[in-house]
Amino acid sequence: MSLKRVLIVTYYFPPRAGVASIRLKGLAKYLPHFGWEVVVLTARLPGEPDRRFKVVQTQYPGDVSAVFKKRLGLQPDKGFQEQIGIPLEIRERKFSFTKRVVVKLKGIFAYPDEQKYWYKYAVEEGKELLQKSRFDALISSSGPVTAHLIAKALKKERNLVWVADMRDLWTQGHYYPYGFLRKLFERRLEVKTLSFADALVTVSSPLAEKLKALHKVKPVFVVTNGFDPDEIWKVPLTEKFTITYTGQIYEGKQDPELLFRALEELIDEGILDSKDVEVRFFGQERLWLQQSIEKFNLEGVVKQFGIVPREVALQKQRESQVLLLLNWLDPREAGIYTGKIFEYLAAQRPILAVGGRENMLSELLERTRAGTHAPDIFALKKELVEFYKEYKRKREVSYRGIKEEVEKYSHSEMAKKFSQILEQLVEKK
Repeated sequence: MSLKRVLIVTYYFPPRAGVASIRLKGLAKYLPHFGWEVVVLTARLPGEPDRRFKVVQTQYPGDVSAVFKKRLGLQPDKGFQEQIGIPLEIRERKFSFTKRVVVKLKGIFAYPDEQKYWYKYAVEEGKELLQKSRFDALISSSGPVTAHLIAKALKKERNLVWVADMRDLWTQGHYYPYGFLRKLFERRLEVKTLSFADALVTVSSPLAEKLKALHKVKPVFVVTNGFDPDEIWKVPLTEKFTITYTGQIYEGKQDPELLFRALEELIDEGILDSKDVEVRFFGQERLWLQQSIEKFNLEGVVKQFGIVPREVALQKQRESQVLLLLNWLDPREAGIYTGKIFEYLAAQRPILAVGGRENMLSELLERTRAGTHAPDIFALKKELVEFYKEYKRKREVSYRGIKEEVEKYSHSEMAKKFSQILEQLVEKK
């Protein structure tokens, strides 16, 4: 029996960096296991994609910011503030004047998003693909939302079943960065665009409820992100009691100081030996983070190692005694799983989620037994002491994840859910 065919419209796909690329790679890899041949339509990538996948790359002049910087004679791949000489300590301020100016300019020129110049080339290439080959369905994944505008044009061309995958909400996100007037126009654009979709998909139940409130007549499905089961492997653990964090930290939205305070107190109390302990941050080095480390006198314990390739980050996760998650502080983030949690599940090391309220992440950790959530300083110190005692006894912190529960968050399960949605819609059509 021949496979059905689906065209996936996405800006993010490996080797383009980003958590989004991981989700889309998972779909491309595992949908064929459930009867769907995949063709990926994407903008020109920064390197060659995996030859296992059929990837069609379009021309792409660059993001709005990159094009703007070129016109000013600046380097397109470096930050605007950095190139005009704004000092680092000012650039990192949450509400710096230059940062507000950049957001204002984007609000005017980057509508509906930074990748808007991709639309023309993707629609042309997509229409040619539809003319040359048979497709049964269409998936578009955002951000950027330009992917949905492209899918809408292709849907009108062939009236294919179209599923719009909303990894992030469009105008309903509470961190929507632009003003009221733009949001008004963009909300209309969202409703008009997605009215052509046959179904919407998002990554959690709270986000699905928001979508249902705005797009009342559309079926909305929940398909969480996940991990590739092929990325599960074992490596020797570190000699030290290592706590590892990989990826970006969002200042003001996540708080590493709760951990730093707990470590300082436990070291001062003689419960933890600073010679045993190493906390490692792999990601962009931040001045404010270093200042926080120094504030708690942890320069010999907590270290920033800068950005490393994803393969190195995965290795560092697997060798670590404990993996650190910095939970979202804002309760409105309750419906958002950080993409990091799924990489951590694949690493099969104990996860320590720090800060924030009890939420979906707490439930996931409890259900899978893959880790624990410490919302306050008292719970955090208790968990750290338990981990450290076990480390001192066995030179290893044990992983206690329940395999059957963890596997529910694999890319294979993610693709299975997408395939069921597609089958249901195609059969109905």
